[in-house]
Amino acid sequence: MTEKENINNQDDALKDTVNPDMESQQEPGEEQPKQEQAGEGKEDASDKVSDRKSKRFKIRHAQEKALEEEKVKYAELNDKYLRLFSEFDNFRKRTAKEKLDLTATASESVIKDILPVFDDFERALQNMEKNGNEADVQGVTLIFNKLKDTLKKKGLEEIEAMNADFNTDEHEALTMIPAPEEDKKGKVLDVIQKGYKLNGKVIRFARVVVGN
Repeated sequence: MTEKENINNQDDALKDTVNPDMESQQEPGEEQPKQEQAGEGKEDASDKVSDRKSKRFKIRHAQEKALEEEKVKYAELNDKYLRLFSEFDNFRKRTAKEKLDLTATASESVIKDILPVFDDFERALQNMEKNGNEADVQGVTLIFNKLKDTLKKKGLEEIEAMNADFNTDEHEALTMIPAPEEDKKGKVLDVIQKGYKLNGKVIRFARVVVGN
């Protein structure tokens, strides 16, 4: 083998040892698309996470807003309920009182019509005590007291007037006269007609003479 051929053979062997390393290496330009794809994948994942967070925030915000609205509605309904309950309770109490008052004064008109007869009966009894015999007076007195007790059970009571302080809620002054004494001023000196109450309600004022 000539020296030239030997040199050629050595060059070929050197190429064979170098080419495999060169083939295994990749051009820098070929690696770049994969890196770009990886970067784009990270950006897509980040966007998805951000979208999920945004959706969760919107849902939470909507829930909180709905809860606040429900609280406001509850407060309004509770207030209406309390007002209605209070109004109904007042109506119930007022109705019960009206029924009680009606029951207590149901016989008012009848008793007011009886009062003049009661006055005449009392005056007749007083005259009988002056002029009649004792037996007749006792009999009539029993009848009068029986009527008086019956009316009292119905709630009738006489208004105290004689020597009492003049009270416009119970007394009606027919006239005023000079008081015989200083302490008699403003007091009832005489009773012209007795007054009566029915279960605490004045059904007839006492007609009186007042000291001035």
